[in-house]
Amino acid sequence: MLWDVDQTLIEGGGVTQRAYAAAFHATTGRSLTEPWQFDGRTELAAVTDVLRLHGLEPDRELVDAFTEQIVVELRNRADDLAANGRVLPGAAAALAAVGASPAVDQSVLTGNLYPLAVLKLELFGLAHHVDFRIGAYGGDALDRTDLPAHALQRSARVLGRRFAGADTVLVGDTLRDIAAARAIGARAVAVATGPYGVQDLQEAGAAVVLADLTDTAAVVQAITAPKVT
Repeated sequence: MLWDVDQTLIEGGGVTQRAYAAAFHATTGRSLTEPWQFDGRTELAAVTDVLRLHGLEPDRELVDAFTEQIVVELRNRADDLAANGRVLPGAAAALAAVGASPAVDQSVLTGNLYPLAVLKLELFGLAHHVDFRIGAYGGDALDRTDLPAHALQRSARVLGRRFAGADTVLVGDTLRDIAAARAIGARAVAVATGPYGVQDLQEAGAAVVLADLTDTAAVVQAITAPKVT
């Protein structure tokens, strides 16, 4: 069971955008003038794209420096994030209900870098619901569709169990979340709490689309329903 983080479980109240702008300036000496794309792409992809949009070559040294500074800037704003961000309605109850099943191993599949995923879920009191060791993160790959393989490899190594796509459920709010699930034949459960509406998520191939996570029973049913072949 793999959860997206931003706009699925939490929202950051604009703090993340300010941290990225500060990190860009600290790394490049320039102001961030082109928009950062918060649409489910991995952190590596977003960093690469925004550097190119500003006429900078995203070589390994610059990408590494930029991503390290993003972590620094967001950690420096942890109090601001806690004050201005929030857990989305129903998210805590959904995590608790799904995680209560002994048949479920629960983690995250997120565009966030690993330390930022941990920071955000710890700040909002959700970290104890997930096993970060078996997740996948925005520093693992450029393309989000490559992230599930990392989660499956980690679960095999950490838990000693080899999960297939058919054993896996991804929950997220973007078309990229759905594409990542479909890339391994996993069940995609979408929530319309981000930039896409219900129809967009349905057309992208989600098995179930929920308006939000407030109906815990509906969330559990969407996640545990047998896969139709």
